Amino acid sequence: MSPWISAFRPRTLPLALASILTGGFLAKATGHFNGPVVALAALTTILLQILSNLANDYGDSQNGADSVHRQGPQRAVQSGAITPAEMKRAMWGFGAAALLSGVALLLLALGLAGAWVLLGFFVLGLAAIWAAVNYTAGSNPYGYAGLGDLSVFLFFGIVGVCGTYFLQAYSHAHELTQALPLTVLLPAAALGCFATAVLNVNNIRDIVSDELAGKITVPVRLGPQHARRYHWLLLLLGVGAAVLYVALTYHSPWQWLFVLSLPLFVFNGLQVWRRQESMKIDPLLKQMALSTLVFTLLFGLGQVL
Repeated sequence: MSPWISAFRPRTLPLALASILTGGFLAKATGHFNGPVVALAALTTILLQILSNLANDYGDSQNGADSVHRQGPQRAVQSGAITPAEMKRAMWGFGAAALLSGVALLLLALGLAGAWVLLGFFVLGLAAIWAAVNYTAGSNPYGYAGLGDLSVFLFFGIVGVCGTYFLQAYSHAHELTQALPLTVLLPAAALGCFATAVLNVNNIRDIVSDELAGKITVPVRLGPQHARRYHWLLLLLGVGAAVLYVALTYHSPWQWLFVLSLPLFVFNGLQVWRRQESMKIDPLLKQMALSTLVFTLLFGLGQVL
């Protein structure tokens, strides 16, 4: 595999798209679906995720988290396949592409009429780019202070789902009061919890190397067993948010279709609890990401059927 393709970390992209798909499904269920808006939102999200992955590769190599102690897949900068200078140029390129794609998305969805709304989303987009880069890169990466979980919850959940829904609804109604029902926060929170659970699996796997490098993730703070209890909490909160959303908006038994994905989360929780060796935990990262995508598809289909 090309070192660049590996550095893009394709297995993370379906997870990044899950919140966009959820926002699209919810808009479809309420008659606000806008295909071009969803497509541009998906493109912007993919570019941001790749930017984040490149910055993570670069930042961890510079700050010491990628070392001989790391148990996960070898990174491109760490291995020497890509130089730090090349990685920084790629980060600038994907950052610029994400900015252009985001601006195109906002102009398509909002036009120039909603100037304050446009400005607010533009600032939010800049914040997303900053968060993608400064998770592990920069002089004071927030991921090293244990704030990665909060960032993932917000951007992969709340911002991704609510933002995608809002842009479609506003493009139809041009009314702030009609653009974002509070109930949308529940599936957004569910996606945020599941995405955070993916990060938690990653951080449990890397707990030894992260602690040695001074990367104080939530599992490093909590310790291995409490981190596993935290993992179960994330899974339960995610499922609970989805259940509450259906209960509050119930109109069809199809809305419970997502229940078919629950065994996947139970399997992940049990295996994370039982597996103690880092390399045995690594496959559960991909399994959790795919479980989230399955949940997204079943949940979304249940809302539109």
